[in-house]
Amino acid sequence: MIKIRKDRQGLLKKLIIAEKPSVARNIADALGIRGRKDGYMEGEAYIITWVFGHLLQLYDVKDYDESRRQWRMENFPFIPQTFQYRVKADAKNKQEADSGAKKQIELIRSLCEREDVETIVSATDYDREGQIIADELLLYLETKKQIERLLLNEWTKDEVLAGLKKLRPNSDLQPMQDAGFGRQIADWLIGINLTSVATVKYRNSNHDKVLNIGRVLLPTLKIIYDRDKEIESFQVSKYYKLAALFKTKEGEELEGLYYETDSEKFDGEEHLNRVMEAVKGKKAVITGKSVEQKREYAPYLFNLSNLQGHITGRFKGWTSEQVLKTAQELYEKKLITYPRTASRVLDESLKEKAAKVLDIVKKGLPYEQEIRFTSSKRVFDSKKVESHSAIIPTYVLPKNLTQGEQIVYDAVKNRFVAQFMAVSESEETRLEIQAEDVEIPGFFEAKGKVLLQAGWKKAEEVSVKEVLMPPAQKGDKLELKDCSVKEVVRKPPKHHTEKTLLRVMETCGKRYEQEDSEEMMMAVLSGFSIGTPATRAETIRKLREVGYIKTKGKSLICSDLGRMMVETFPVRELFDLEYTGRLEKTLSDIEKSKFEKEAFLDMIKAFIKESVQTIKEDRSFASKVSLPENITTLGLCPECGNPVVETEKAFGCSNWKNGCKYAIWKNDTFIRSLGKTVSPEMVRLLLANGKVGFHGLLSKKGNKFSAYLRYEKDEEKGCYRWKLEFIN
Repeated sequence: MIKIRKDRQGLLKKLIIAEKPSVARNIADALGIRGRKDGYMEGEAYIITWVFGHLLQLYDVKDYDESRRQWRMENFPFIPQTFQYRVKADAKNKQEADSGAKKQIELIRSLCEREDVETIVSATDYDREGQIIADELLLYLETKKQIERLLLNEWTKDEVLAGLKKLRPNSDLQPMQDAGFGRQIADWLIGINLTSVATVKYRNSNHDKVLNIGRVLLPTLKIIYDRDKEIESFQVSKYYKLAALFKTKEGEELEGLYYETDSEKFDGEEHLNRVMEAVKGKKAVITGKSVEQKREYAPYLFNLSNLQGHITGRFKGWTSEQVLKTAQELYEKKLITYPRTASRVLDESLKEKAAKVLDIVKKGLPYEQEIRFTSSKRVFDSKKVESHSAIIPTYVLPKNLTQGEQIVYDAVKNRFVAQFMAVSESEETRLEIQAEDVEIPGFFEAKGKVLLQAGWKKAEEVSVKEVLMPPAQKGDKLELKDCSVKEVVRKPPKHHTEKTLLRVMETCGKRYEQEDSEEMMMAVLSGFSIGTPATRAETIRKLREVGYIKTKGKSLICSDLGRMMVETFPVRELFDLEYTGRLEKTLSDIEKSKFEKEAFLDMIKAFIKESVQTIKEDRSFASKVSLPENITTLGLCPECGNPVVETEKAFGCSNWKNGCKYAIWKNDTFIRSLGKTVSPEMVRLLLANGKVGFHGLLSKKGNKFSAYLRYEKDEEKGCYRWKLEFIN
């Protein structure tokens, strides 16, 4: 029973703050509260209100200091002594506070101040972002009342009522709060400072976009860029196979490939042509037969990244962001458990609940009799769970789902059911075949596969391609009916899709021999990753939105602006997956009380100061200048990488409008003193080789000599000077 306390005026109540109105309704339904007022619901023992995600946002720079309203180099780095919050800005007019947020904050303030409210219950999502959504508001309101935490993995009636009986002091969640605020402040510092300075430094007539700089954004861009470059540098090559068609004495056919040293791939076709000519018209014999039973377990339960990859890979038109949005809706409708999880198994405490859910969701399935609950370690293992278990259905059966909701729900349900079905079993047969009466260094191999038991594949609707093998035994004679050499062109790697990109982000670029290995599962849970399950979809969306990537079908490809960022933006740490992974793991360690928030922020502040200075001093980054087709390029500017072109008075960088001062004047006094003139060919050679050689140069005394001329920058004075290197 939930106890209700009284004071002299009447009942003392708990004020519950939910993350969304839909979650508030779930809590109200569980408590049997029906009456709804303007912005809240009230019953005998509870008042239930809600936020709409973050109602507050960190101050902008101008909120601290109006003189810093304009983005100017001298205004950065900007690191406030204390970080302050204000009502979030209106979506259309950033200068105004959001009226709905402002109204709800004032309502929650008045509810907190009610004399009959004894305790405030934070019922936001059980993760670092959900933690600070409520905490930042309660700190802003400066409430002195006791704060408790409702920690749930699903919003079904049973879970809500059970959770309200075991509320925890909100202070227990201090490490999660520290991680949440640490992430929020770090991303603000990086985004505000580096985005502002980079945009001021590099914006020009060629692009007027804000150059978005982010802790997770840039390493994700680098992953896509690296794959694009890998495809571009791929060298087309071929290999060859020798395929043979054999016929048994019963007249049945089987296919085999020619092998030497355990490989069927050959760089040239000449050798295979000789083998083909040698075996034509010959008889063959089966010299070996092996039969192997294969057992294939169901894939692990879904975490968010795997669910997103599964849906975007299987269904056309889906994005990872849409999958997350749909999964969140199913969660709020009490149909699935918390979706923003990195775990792929269930906590061992959930065995009884999982059995109950299985009994409900399996009813009516065509393979219902094949489903048996078991408490396997592949499904239940507390050591492999971090905060939240894997995503599974709840005992609530869905009604009137949209097409998209049905797709995501079925994926979650089928993967759950698959865990409690038999392993898939198949039989693989391998025949070794030798041509008779001929000396060749290799042999032919034929393979067949037969599915003995589909098992879990029925639930996952996995099609199995069988290669039927006719009855054949060692020693059987075969007729070599046909033989041909086949050319195979090696294909370049494919562009990243959201599915493959999510996998790389989840593992921070590390590859594992088996996609579903325990080693990989534990690595993901360590927190060493690019972003979190909750933020990766948003990162991909933002990369599109800011113009760093574009899509072609399911492929993700770097845009010109994205390439330019990767190739020339000087803060290289932000492209380093290892560096970003360490930052994400540090946040995870803060959440586990293994690292202090202040130490993390000190590290971020030092990084900001150094990075801002690096950008200010940078002279290598520039937008690529587009030239008309009739302009001849003499080479690339050593200062910024843009084309050097001829003008009326000089040979200079085409990026001069944006401040690049590289130029070689046609009437250069030093070159003229040597008895030479600056010509296009001279500049072309200088830019290509770093130096240009001359014979017949004149000294001050009129003597002729040979030398190389270099045009090098005097770093102290910031200008270019000629240097001579004599040729003996």
